[in-house]
Amino acid sequence: MNIRNLIIVACLGLLTLPAHSQQVPMYSQYVMNGFLINPSIAGRDGYTTVNVTVREQWVGLGNSPGTYAASFQTRLLKNSYISRSTSVRRKMIRPTKGGNVGLGGYVFNDRNGIVSRTGILGAYAYHLQLGQTGGLPNFLSFGLAATIYQYALDLNGNLLLHDVDDEFLNNYDRVVFIPDFNFGTTYTTDKFYVGFAMSSLSRGSILFGNNSDNKRSELGHYFLTGGAKIRFPGSPDWEIQPSALIKSSDMLFKSIQMDLTTRVFYRNDYWAGLSYRTGDAVIILLGLKYDKFYFAYAFDFALTEVRKYTFGSHELTLAVKFGESARRYRWINAY
Repeated sequence: MNIRNLIIVACLGLLTLPAHSQQVPMYSQYVMNGFLINPSIAGRDGYTTVNVTVREQWVGLGNSPGTYAASFQTRLLKNSYISRSTSVRRKMIRPTKGGNVGLGGYVFNDRNGIVSRTGILGAYAYHLQLGQTGGLPNFLSFGLAATIYQYALDLNGNLLLHDVDDEFLNNYDRVVFIPDFNFGTTYTTDKFYVGFAMSSLSRGSILFGNNSDNKRSELGHYFLTGGAKIRFPGSPDWEIQPSALIKSSDMLFKSIQMDLTTRVFYRNDYWAGLSYRTGDAVIILLGLKYDKFYFAYAFDFALTEVRKYTFGSHELTLAVKFGESARRYRWINAY
């Protein structure tokens, strides 16, 4: 295999939907930090949140994929004042917190064998209130993100070449930088949410070298998410949260994959769940909250032949949320 074909195969294999062209990282705990796939979630819950995700895929397999991300998001709150009439015909002025703008960003590194993808993203979100459900407001949110990332090839130590004189090996750059944009929208109530996001809006090109014959366009990717909160009758301490993530690309139905997840919460401080990724894995989810800190772990048990050669995939998420007083303001949703 010459280096040109190897580049194409490796880029298409970046944390793929099984055997299809998925060029974006995969996360088993998308419900823990949906901002990584949808920019409209930035600041949605009103907190300032710092989140770190580490994923090691197919542990035990040489040069296995790994993904690392650190994110920050916040809601720009501002004081506003409302006037309320009382039964004795007096008016009271009391301050509340409000704000429509969310900001966020993250840095990431995604490696797969000789190919690595490292970048930074900044996002702007706008949250528009649309009515109320159960006394709490509903929000329609829009987000736009700008990103720049680097594709790099590491040909040292882990590659056997059939043709050491291959022109693509000897004459072309092994590092390229690609700017791009992502878009997302979500609708959130106290009981459920739905969201849609698109990445690689400009279809940035993976271009190694300066020859137009060696140009490979990125695929656009699409993410449809949804989830709900269901209280156990007569048991207010217990809650079940089913959710789903549908992923696809410009290859449409050839690359569709779905994650179906159910998590059970106890007092919102402890949770356990199970997820099924079509054609790929069954995932165990565990987590706990202590004060403002959140810890979550996911183990992927592969359903494909790769399970014979690995110890599974492991994903750890750590988060801290600042702004506890934000819980006092009824305009903020729990998601």
